Amino acid sequence: MKAPRYELDDLLRVMARLRDPATGCPWDIRQDFRSIVPSTLEECYELAQAIEHEDFPHVAEALGDVLFQVVFYAQLGSERDLFSFETIVDTLVTKLLRRHPHVFADGEIEGVVPDRTSVESVKETWESIKQAERSAKSQGATLADVPLALPALPRAQKLQKRAARVNFDWPDAAGVLAKLEEEIAELRRAMAAGPPPQPRPAGGFTWRLDWASILTATTLPGPRMRSQAASMAARPAATSGSSVSNDFCQWLYTPNSVLSANASRSVRLRW
Repeated sequence: MKAPRYELDDLLRVMARLRDPATGCPWDIRQDFRSIVPSTLEECYELAQAIEHEDFPHVAEALGDVLFQVVFYAQLGSERDLFSFETIVDTLVTKLLRRHPHVFADGEIEGVVPDRTSVESVKETWESIKQAERSAKSQGATLADVPLALPALPRAQKLQKRAARVNFDWPDAAGVLAKLEEEIAELRRAMAAGPPPQPRPAGGFTWRLDWASILTATTLPGPRMRSQAASMAARPAATSGSSVSNDFCQWLYTPNSVLSANASRSVRLRW
C-alpha cells in the first residue's frame, strides 16, 4: 500500500511548525526577510543548473527548494500581518488572468477566446499591459522598475531591451558611435557654458563683504546689526562668506549703508 503523499497544506503546516517560537527550529525562528535572500538566490541557481544539465530528478527537488522559499516568505508576512500565502496566490492568479486576455475571456479562468492570436500580437499586448501596470504604480518611465539587484550583465540587457522599444537602438556599431559623439558634443557645450546658477539659500543671502568697513560705518543701525558685523569681522578671511539676516541684507543696499559708495569693492553676491 502506497503511503499518502503530502500536499500543499502539509507544507504550510511544516513551515508554521518550524517558526513556532516554543517548539520550532532555532535557526528558522531567527530568520527574517533579508536573511533568507541569499538562500533564495542559491536555490534558484541550483535549479537553473539542474535544468541546464537536464537532471530532471534534481529539477523536481530544486523546484521544491524554491517553493519552500516562497512558503518561508509567506510565513514571515503572515506573522507580521503583511500578507499570507493565500494573498500571494490570489495576486499571482489575478495578474496572470489580466496579462493573458487572449486566453482567458472576460478575465475568467474558464473563459475561452475562440480566435487564436499570433506570438507577435501576444508580445505587443503583454508589453502594453505591463506598461499600464507600471503607470498605475507611478513607474511609467521606460526604464522604471528594472531591478537594481540584477547582476550587471542581465540588467544591462534588460535596460537595452527597454530602450529599444522607444527607438534607442541601432542596427550596427556605427550608429552607436554616432550617438556617443552627439552626447559628448552636448557635454562639451554644457561644460563651455560653465556651471549653472546656484539656488538662493533659504533664510538669508550669502555675501562676501569687507566687514571691517561695515563695522566702522556710522550709519549701521541697532546693536543687533553691529553685533553681526563684529562677529563677521573677527573671522578669518577664508570664512568671510556667511549668511546674515534678511534685515541686514536689506540695509546693505539702502542709500545710507557703507555699500552705497563702495559696492563694487566691498561686496560680491554669491548665489
